[in-house]
Amino acid sequence: MQDPVVHHDIHGTHGPFLLLVHGLMSSRAQWTPNIKALSTFCRPVVVELFGHGRSPSPEDPQYYTPDHYISQFEKVRDSLNIRQWFVCGQSLGAALTLHYSLHHPGRFIAQIFTNSRSALSDESHDETMVILKQRLARDGRKIIDTFPLHPSRSRHMPSEIKKEMVEAVDLVDVNGFANTLLYTVTRCSVRSRLDKIQVPTLMIVGRYDTAFSRLRNIAEQRIPQLETIVLDGGHAVNIDVAEDFNAATEDFITKHLKLHAYKTT
Repeated sequence: MQDPVVHHDIHGTHGPFLLLVHGLMSSRAQWTPNIKALSTFCRPVVVELFGHGRSPSPEDPQYYTPDHYISQFEKVRDSLNIRQWFVCGQSLGAALTLHYSLHHPGRFIAQIFTNSRSALSDESHDETMVILKQRLARDGRKIIDTFPLHPSRSRHMPSEIKKEMVEAVDLVDVNGFANTLLYTVTRCSVRSRLDKIQVPTLMIVGRYDTAFSRLRNIAEQRIPQLETIVLDGGHAVNIDVAEDFNAATEDFITKHLKLHAYKTT
């Protein structure tokens, strides 16, 4: 039987490729306010995590590990015959893309990430996630609907995007969500390896995500070649202030595309 693969969509017709990876309880809808603007200067490649959106929900836990996601990103890259690309991760997706940059820095031109407690925290989530998985087995979708990160609780998200995000949560598979909690969230911190990141990196911070402020300082102290931009958004900063996020992304990609061309000539 063929191995399950993450679903991906390609947008745009010209420019460098940009891999976009969403976070927990999200989907391709995470990037709805960004795709049109991004497609004017690059080709966004939007993937959906296992158990989310149109991706499958394999039963085997190995498919949810950060290492396996890296292999999935590489399969997508190979399928598109891309030598190097830009990469952007949001929240849990950022933890996975930072993992990716540590394992395959040569595949990157540069990378962007947004507020990601899962990437930068050193706290152990194992016991909490085991309990959550047990509760999911018992109570099913009720747990998803009352989860703290449910997009319906966002205070900064535009109403039309919030509606699309909430609808996307209905696509989240209960078993896939449980496996994500237990085998992705608990293994995705890169805090101890931040100084090993070799890829030019932009961190776009939503200033109203106060839980991330301490971790932001850690990233700024430890990640080499790090640039930081702070925008007036929350955890989903790419949605909350989409125009500012799109502009910052365009500036960063344009700059590093020129630097990359100079280095390779």
